[in-house]
Amino acid sequence: MLKYNLTRKIQVAVIATLLSQGAGAASTDEREAAVKENPLKEAYFGETHIHTSFSLDAYIGGARLTPFDAYRFARGEAVPVNNVLHSIGRPLDFVAVSDHAEFIGEMWSTQIPDAPGHYQDALVELRGLDDLETQRAWFVKYVMENNRSGAPEHPPFFAGPETSVSAWKDVIVAAAEEHYEPGVFTTFVAFEWTSAPGGGNMHRNVIFRDTVVPDQPLSALDTTDEEELWAWMEAQEANGSTLLAIPHNSNGSKGMMFEPVDNSGNPLTKDYAETRAKWEPLIEMMQVKGNSEVVASLWPADEFADFENAESLATYSNRTFQKQNFVRWAVTKGLDYETKLGANPYKLGFIGGTDNHNGLPSDVNEATYQGSHGVADGSVTERREGEIDGWIKGPESNPGSLAGVWAPRNTRGAIFDSMRARETFVTSGPRIKPRFFGGPGLVATDNPMRLVLDGYANGVPMGGTLSGLKTPPSFSVHAMKDPIGANLDRIQIIKGWVDESGEPRERIVEVAVSDGRTTDTTGRIPPVGNTVDTTTATYTNDIGATELTGHWTDDDFDPSNPAVYYVRVIEIPTPRWTTYDAVRNGLPLLDDVPATIQERAWTSPIWYRP
Repeated sequence: MLKYNLTRKIQVAVIATLLSQGAGAASTDEREAAVKENPLKEAYFGETHIHTSFSLDAYIGGARLTPFDAYRFARGEAVPVNNVLHSIGRPLDFVAVSDHAEFIGEMWSTQIPDAPGHYQDALVELRGLDDLETQRAWFVKYVMENNRSGAPEHPPFFAGPETSVSAWKDVIVAAAEEHYEPGVFTTFVAFEWTSAPGGGNMHRNVIFRDTVVPDQPLSALDTTDEEELWAWMEAQEANGSTLLAIPHNSNGSKGMMFEPVDNSGNPLTKDYAETRAKWEPLIEMMQVKGNSEVVASLWPADEFADFENAESLATYSNRTFQKQNFVRWAVTKGLDYETKLGANPYKLGFIGGTDNHNGLPSDVNEATYQGSHGVADGSVTERREGEIDGWIKGPESNPGSLAGVWAPRNTRGAIFDSMRARETFVTSGPRIKPRFFGGPGLVATDNPMRLVLDGYANGVPMGGTLSGLKTPPSFSVHAMKDPIGANLDRIQIIKGWVDESGEPRERIVEVAVSDGRTTDTTGRIPPVGNTVDTTTATYTNDIGATELTGHWTDDDFDPSNPAVYYVRVIEIPTPRWTTYDAVRNGLPLLDDVPATIQERAWTSPIWYRP
């Protein structure tokens, strides 16, 4: 097992940071300005939701990789996981390590020998936990029950706020600074605010544009009220910070993520809607605990809704699925609020993340997946028969999703600004590159370059807004397959609007289809086929397309009615991680999960407002 001196690592990182700030050193702004821009933008892939040993629940589960290690892994270095070296294969472009703000001080005391409280009996015991059952008991005692109470608090082994300050500055911020290389690899200072009232997930990942950050993050031990989180963010902005928050795992929110009232029980107001839209321009579409776009049981007419739905989520903490848990419902319902209030609280772009609790950013390859939560799913047996405590059955988990950003260059400023502008997309793992433009007169073309030039010149990209149109908008779409992945089945545009009663309505349009398929007598496109051999966990690219281009004009457009449009790109079938696991280990396929999946990408929406 590889080991290193964490204390020395932190010292080196702090010294390097100080030197970079000294006389003669190029500033971050200068280094970023030196990076060449592409005015048509590049697709950058990364992670916005990852936990390391500085998250208490991850540490209890066996995580020993630090934020420094997480960035090393993301850049392509091999790191030890369950005593075996593991690498990502293809380096990422950007990462935001988002350890829980709750208990980072406790994790400083746990891992740094000269930190206050290091030799407390409780922490000596914590460092010695070596079996699944005692680890689970600790998780329940110090994390689950505490976080889900009405007033979570620090555990008895908390050694004081100075430990939180040290963990934040000397680990979270220092690791991001050490590994930031403008134009090559971008890091963001970030944290997760982990509010879970009554077991309903209201978590947010907070990301900073640069290193103008507070002395420590806000945690759910300070407040469980997201409106108070936004007020704190407002205060940080006044102090010079630039930041945003990304809600996630809305499928487990018990209907609270998109409630029709504020935290005081009052109907939503314009001020509420404007405040939420300012601080939360994005939402995480999918993670290891399931897909939050739609769920098959509530969207039976959508033939592609049955995708990593994580139905067992509903068996824990009474997380019963309802439409207002899901992203499609929210972005459509937001149109109703904009009409009635003059502002849209759910004007959400889409982005990806994993929520891995093992220090491995965007470890999303189905073929090499080895779990996301340490000992809870670190073995084949636990993945097939166990559970991620309090959340989901092991076989129903998935490797999570990958964040995509269209930006002019790979720098903090450029990627953050594209996030803020919602020019983002998410994939279920493959590096699919989708583009999406809308405008009053976009020209149909099969040439991707012309499509992009026309889109920027005469329309808006994903994340943009069209307004006051007299004629129906047209939409241009293009998608490239992952260069080492599966071919594409189709591209769809999902249109949403609200009826006269304010109820969300939708339409799914097949904009581009591979292999010359056309609509059959049922009004649907026939399936693309399936080349997967489940006995060997292999497939072929004999079907589908390497890229698809499409153009659609909204033929039932009503210029007086707001609408929202987003793109979904579907791959051909490929083996699911459970199939790879079964074949590798000579085990039978599991009966209660699919043997194959159709991976996909989603773009941020384009909105129309009268």
